[in-house]
Amino acid sequence: MDNNNVWRKDFPILDQKVNDEDLVYLDNAATTQKPKDVMSKVANFYYSDYANVHRGVHTLAERSTEQFEAAREKVRKFINANSDKEVIFTKGATNSLNLVAQSYGEENIHEGDEIVISYMEHHSNLIPWQQLALRKKATLKYIELTDDGQLDMDDAQRKITDKTKIVSIAQSSNVLGVINPVKELAQIAHSHDAVMVVDGAQSVPNMPVDVTDLDCDFFAFSGHKMMAETGIGVLYGKQELLEQMPPVEFGGEMIEFVKKFDSSWNELPWKFEAGTPNIAGAISLGYAIDYLESVGLDNIQKNTQAIVDHVLPKLLDIDDLEVYGPKDPANHTGVISFNLKGLHPHDLATGLDMEGVAVRAGHHCAQPLMEYLGLSATARASFYLYNTISDADRLVEAIKATKEFFKNGTV
Repeated sequence: MDNNNVWRKDFPILDQKVNDEDLVYLDNAATTQKPKDVMSKVANFYYSDYANVHRGVHTLAERSTEQFEAAREKVRKFINANSDKEVIFTKGATNSLNLVAQSYGEENIHEGDEIVISYMEHHSNLIPWQQLALRKKATLKYIELTDDGQLDMDDAQRKITDKTKIVSIAQSSNVLGVINPVKELAQIAHSHDAVMVVDGAQSVPNMPVDVTDLDCDFFAFSGHKMMAETGIGVLYGKQELLEQMPPVEFGGEMIEFVKKFDSSWNELPWKFEAGTPNIAGAISLGYAIDYLESVGLDNIQKNTQAIVDHVLPKLLDIDDLEVYGPKDPANHTGVISFNLKGLHPHDLATGLDMEGVAVRAGHHCAQPLMEYLGLSATARASFYLYNTISDADRLVEAIKATKEFFKNGTV
């Protein structure tokens, strides 16, 4: 299924050469490229409608506010939240998760309580809970992984207890290429009166997400991983929880009344949106959602799965290449991490770049996972809607060429 050139043409950045080779962009788990339709609409907003939101009564302010809040409604529908009061604009998934830790966590975690995460968490969904546990003298517990890198649900049942107050898990791993059963985890958490937090940074761009069906209490994701601008993200939270939570940033817009020695707070969602927001970023997120819906998330999944079905067996057949996560393509997302024996991942990534293939190398903001796997780093290729089977074949050939290059000692 190599028919996604119909989408590829929408991404002009891909039409270039790198090191005299046609670019193959496989760093989508870090950030996605932007379609020209989204970029042109954001530019038009700056050309025609830009003004600060909410506080003005002049025409440009009204236009800007209308587009900003329309983007919020698009997000609400996209993730099937019950109310736009449950959609908080943030700087990104990291900011969203920190907001939950610093507001809900600060109010509800006490000495002796437990917070449960997994070994596969991105630092954004690890350090906020780690630091909260340290501040509150709570216990941070890690769910183990199976031999093929999936979440050990038997261990999850053991780790989540009546002492657990927060469970926070990524819906999709940015390293191992697995999708976690967060709906089942939410049921386990709720049976112990704990709240369920989901890091959706890797899942929202790639698969349909219904926060009502998942019954998660909080859900975080970033715009730049789903073809919007950087610096914009979303925190979904159940309204009854957000109503109880105190704001963590103070200033303009988030207030109702300010007196000399006391203040009261605005209603949701603005209680958590202090200061001038990333207006164009939010609007770009709305346009990115429009684009994703025009493509269809089911089509994105089908395209990515076709690529994984094709490329994963080929990667597994390369001598001395270790691939991490599930070996069955049916259980693997478009994120594939690997190492070539005897070669540092950064050298491997540099070699692939010389072949025009852009991948990421490092610990992928998952150092506890690397330690768990006995690694310092991996290379990582990640596929998205504009990638093709031809791109996948280029990756395989580039790995083989890099292997041969270093094997022959021609460095």
